[in-house]
Amino acid sequence: MNIIFLGTPDFGVPALNAIMQRHNVAACVCQPDKVGARGKVEYCAVKKFALQHNLPLYQFERISRDGAETLKSLNPDIMVTAAYGQILSQQIIDIAPHGIINIHGSLLPKLRGAAPIQYAVLQGLNKTGITILNTVRQVDAGEIILQKSLEIAPYETNGQLFERMSALGAEAVVEALNLIEQGKAVYTPQNDDEATFSGKITAEQEQINWSLPSNELINLVRALNPSPVAWTTWRGNRLKIHALRPCETEYCGKAGQVVELTKKRLAVMCGDGKSVYITEIQAPNAKRMDIVSFLCGHSFALGEILGA
Repeated sequence: MNIIFLGTPDFGVPALNAIMQRHNVAACVCQPDKVGARGKVEYCAVKKFALQHNLPLYQFERISRDGAETLKSLNPDIMVTAAYGQILSQQIIDIAPHGIINIHGSLLPKLRGAAPIQYAVLQGLNKTGITILNTVRQVDAGEIILQKSLEIAPYETNGQLFERMSALGAEAVVEALNLIEQGKAVYTPQNDDEATFSGKITAEQEQINWSLPSNELINLVRALNPSPVAWTTWRGNRLKIHALRPCETEYCGKAGQVVELTKKRLAVMCGDGKSVYITEIQAPNAKRMDIVSFLCGHSFALGEILGA
């Protein structure tokens, strides 16, 4: 089939690579370039891949305003989206005879929205998956073509899950395209009453609130690893926390209080009367370290409170 691929971050690259092995990629569409640190223009992952493989590339400021005629001229049989990042108008949706299918990182109707992989970790789920669905005007509400599930490992981070999900998405979209091409695809409506949502992670969520239960804090840190990374304050400095683990020893203390301190361990009290070990940490303008290395060069005090 003749396919237009719309995607921006790393999540879409394995899918794009898999699609081009079996179909003709008429063009890639991604978000406009961003200006990063020191004014340097940063290319997104899909743009880098398209340039490396000499695929036609378009970057519309507003695709629904600027892209319709260009996309029509490419005569696509179908379009595929994977974390593209713009809302598509009905005019865009109607361009291809087979419409648009989307690679979504959850088992819909659960976790519709912008950050399903992060929220699967944040909510402590033990299973998630990929849904291939047809695109409609309502976000992530189209009919389901197929789903593939996977287990979330204990303490698996968002970054680790993201890599596995992107690979599963590539497998799923190729299977879905084959079904559509053969006329065998079955489109199953979602049950909107079962829908849940995953909004973008906010700046407020990034700051650790030690009064939350220990399991919620462990999941928060997992969900924000490797980016944007959860953080807390310590003596006026911001410390990034990359990993927490449960502490089985019972302690008494205030939320955020350091209740165990050795050369190898630092435990902090949480809001549910349980404590957690900080196992990976990062000081300002320093590299990420395991807690043993960090404690060699930093002196905490038993009883002091983080996040105060």
